[in-house]
Amino acid sequence: MDTVDSLLTAVREALAREPRLDLRRYPIRLWWEWNDLGMAGELPDVASKKLALERAAAVPGVDHIIDQLHVIPDRRLPDDAVLEHVCRDLSAEPALLPFALRARKGEEVRTWRDASPDARGAIEVRVEDGVVTLDGDVTGLGHKRLAGVLAWWVPGVRDVVNGMGVSPREQDNDGEMADGVRLALEKDPLVSTESVSISSRSGVVTLTGAVNSEAEREAAERDAWCVWGVDRVENQLVIAAPSLPSW
Repeated sequence: MDTVDSLLTAVREALAREPRLDLRRYPIRLWWEWNDLGMAGELPDVASKKLALERAAAVPGVDHIIDQLHVIPDRRLPDDAVLEHVCRDLSAEPALLPFALRARKGEEVRTWRDASPDARGAIEVRVEDGVVTLDGDVTGLGHKRLAGVLAWWVPGVRDVVNGMGVSPREQDNDGEMADGVRLALEKDPLVSTESVSISSRSGVVTLTGAVNSEAEREAAERDAWCVWGVDRVENQLVIAAPSLPSW
């Protein structure tokens, strides 16, 4: 018991040292279950969720985490509405057209779109209490990451559990991660990537370059946090000075 109490105390201290976590306003409940650390709470954004998980996972003795941290959505929507919206957005994405798309409600599975004849793979979507779970198999890590980002962008989503497999198996690396973040930023109409550089190392993504406004800078960071496998985002983007007219 002393060891468990010490571990929980160490995790609390680690969370308290993260300046982007407001634990008074958004408390995180911790518990120990068998050999796993449990974490539960409602957090303001994806960044807070991933930072909390990263800080806890770095504590010696924490090997596995039961993740029940959820993001507070801008507005609450019924699960049916969220499911419909996620499937509609995935169906409209050209890069995901080769894959069958299915919506699951309990034991009922509805085919949203059949796969093209020359492709293999499928995406299955289910929603429970605002938590979107993506299952199935796709043919590349880029597809897996893109589907996850599109799901995070849907109103009413509290969490995205991206359980899709990649077949044939593909080795993940820093380049793949950077490519996934760039694709997410390119899909966002609020972000111009012309002057943005993206690098990745061991789950830490760094954004450098220039954007046109603070809103665009924040949107680029939000998009990066939504990418599967990203543990931390270093936002070094600057606001470009407006160009002066030449007379």
